[in-house]
Amino acid sequence: MFALSGNHVMPVFDAALDAGLDLVHVRHEAATVHMADGYARVTGEVGIALVTGGPGHANAISALYTALAAQSPVVLLSGHAPHQELGRGAFQEMRQADMAAPVTKASWTVGSADDIADALARAMRIARSGWPGPVHLSLPTDVLEAATQASVPAPDAFAPEVERGDIAQAAIDALSRAQRPVIVVGPALTAFTAHALPRDLADTTGVPVAVMESPRGIHDASLGAFAEMLAQADVVALIGKRRDFTLRFGAAFPPECEVIEWEDQISPIAIVQQLIARAGGQRTRHHAWRSEVEDALRYRPPAWQSTRSAPEGPMHPLTICTELQAALDAHRGSILVADGGEFCQWVQGAVNAPRRLINGPAGAIGPALPMALGAKLARPDALVVATVGDGTFGFHASELDTAVRCGLPVVTVIGNDARWNAEYQIQRRAYGEARAHGCELLPSRYEGVAEALGAYGERVSRPDELAPALQRAIAAGRPACLNVALDGIAAPRISRT
Repeated sequence: MFALSGNHVMPVFDAALDAGLDLVHVRHEAATVHMADGYARVTGEVGIALVTGGPGHANAISALYTALAAQSPVVLLSGHAPHQELGRGAFQEMRQADMAAPVTKASWTVGSADDIADALARAMRIARSGWPGPVHLSLPTDVLEAATQASVPAPDAFAPEVERGDIAQAAIDALSRAQRPVIVVGPALTAFTAHALPRDLADTTGVPVAVMESPRGIHDASLGAFAEMLAQADVVALIGKRRDFTLRFGAAFPPECEVIEWEDQISPIAIVQQLIARAGGQRTRHHAWRSEVEDALRYRPPAWQSTRSAPEGPMHPLTICTELQAALDAHRGSILVADGGEFCQWVQGAVNAPRRLINGPAGAIGPALPMALGAKLARPDALVVATVGDGTFGFHASELDTAVRCGLPVVTVIGNDARWNAEYQIQRRAYGEARAHGCELLPSRYEGVAEALGAYGERVSRPDELAPALQRAIAAGRPACLNVALDGIAAPRISRT
């Protein structure tokens, strides 16, 4: 359980000793949710976060939105003012369940000690059923301190709801009739336990499958030139995906295109599994079209191969990506965790990492470092590398202290261009270079921050320094931070025209 201490949850901290429950004690409440999110995406289990009430609860809420958009099963447990004091000016009294409701699948306050076990089972069940996502429970201190004879529910009470009946045949019929069908799946299919399903679905149905998990939508560099092919589709099946802004609210495909959708109460994984089970005999029907779409998904501009950084630095993002690729390839089962922002868009598009976590459709920056720690706890033998911008690093830099205390040797690579580059690029495009302002940062020595917290730190200024620096960071055997001088250019937009 990922936790940050506070008055309202001290009963849980005390009880954890007798229960033998490990608490990963972090430095900011939002980090508890991001770590639980990373852990959940890697394991497929529910990630549990615990924070105190009032401001502690409020600090955690923004991270719930990232988990919600990424379809990640997380349960946030928040301490809460006691029932008997509500409405009388209790310490840190807030309407916590109401605050969390818009960014969760469900949010409520537990009424009594007898209800806690059933509430937790229900919360975990909701988090994993249908489209996965976060759930919040507020736990008043008088509830936590009360005696109860309630028993723990049976394991089935915690399990996700099972889909029953036919949820695939109509989609199979429509896809088989199509000339240019496409299946688009959402973030639930990027969880490590479901990672092979999109490829199995394409191989079984013969229909090309694209995975969308970025706020850049059809302009996500990870998707290559996919937007050009989607614009030609005659049938599109959206699994765990809405016709939202990432698909231009449906304008990404032709007006006459038939769109197949399922309600969010139906599990995307169950849909894919049923499609695979019922799609026999269809796999060669769309061979040529599938090849075209998959070629587009793999497409990267030829100029990327010849892009070089100046010998004296700063580095083009592609130079950093090349060295990251080599490091990840050298370690079987490595995990890449990429944040948002311009630098990390290059990383997502240019680094081929079969096992990766990204900030997700919410588009919020900052979660990569705590998510990487959650991933490392789930896969302690894997090399875990987090990439962040210099602005992003400031959100959760203190979690390097958590990494040191917990013995989590994650490697963090900071692309340092001394500005909030995504916003700077927006200003340049919208208002002109002369009106770009308020995005400046200092070329700070973040590696020194890492060293002060007990991690390995190194500044990298030149391209020829990067590969050996990565090797030293990986070999350090403790959390490591590379502060890399970055050429702050705009994120890529890929087109073959």
